[in-house]
Amino acid sequence: MEANYIKYTFYDKTREERYKKYQEKNPNLKDIDIITRVNLDLDFPPFSKTSLAYNIGSPLVFVNKYHYLQENYVPESLETVEICSASNKLLVKEAKVAFEELCKEAKKENLKIRLVSSYRSYEYQQNLYNSYKEKDGEQMADTYSARAGFSEHQTGLSMDIDNEVTTFENFEETKEFEWMQNNAHHYGFILRYPKGKEEVTGYTYESWHYRYVGKSVATYIKENDLTLDEYIARSDTKKE
Repeated sequence: MEANYIKYTFYDKTREERYKKYQEKNPNLKDIDIITRVNLDLDFPPFSKTSLAYNIGSPLVFVNKYHYLQENYVPESLETVEICSASNKLLVKEAKVAFEELCKEAKKENLKIRLVSSYRSYEYQQNLYNSYKEKDGEQMADTYSARAGFSEHQTGLSMDIDNEVTTFENFEETKEFEWMQNNAHHYGFILRYPKGKEEVTGYTYESWHYRYVGKSVATYIKENDLTLDEYIARSDTKKE
């Protein structure tokens, strides 16, 4: 066991038994993926082993089905996005500045990128999730909507976008999506829930959902085909 895993700097010897058990259940996964997933607590059912989000107040704040924000949490420096936005949309200042720069550059290529959803309060997310739960049931709702406190939108660093023509659900079919795939990382944004990574992120693919993490991290994630989850699990950025 140790001979296979210890070469990875993010191998945690205290999780050795958990690595073994997860490997037994998932024999086709590579060593690096076994370590990554157990480091993310994916060997436990969602919401069964939760703790406060990592890196709160940082562009690398990490929120998922295992890490939450408290009900009264409101990020500092929330500002209204002035351009390329539906009314009264808020982002943390650093993300707002980056998004507005991104939008201006896209416009130079006659592309329209519009912010349609950004910061959401705990209460807003609670009402939204409950409406989906009532409509589709809890099990289905959990595949595409975050429970209150477990939503990245509460960080003020996440955004849903469209091109002002098609609905955001169809964003993948647009030229703007292609542009975002090639350029978002230059402005510090990543596609948060990519296709093929559902088992890691815990959510279905969302072509319209982007997350600000800063230029250097976004570039690393893009170049290495990672999710934020995998980046956190394989780095030293995770802080209790």
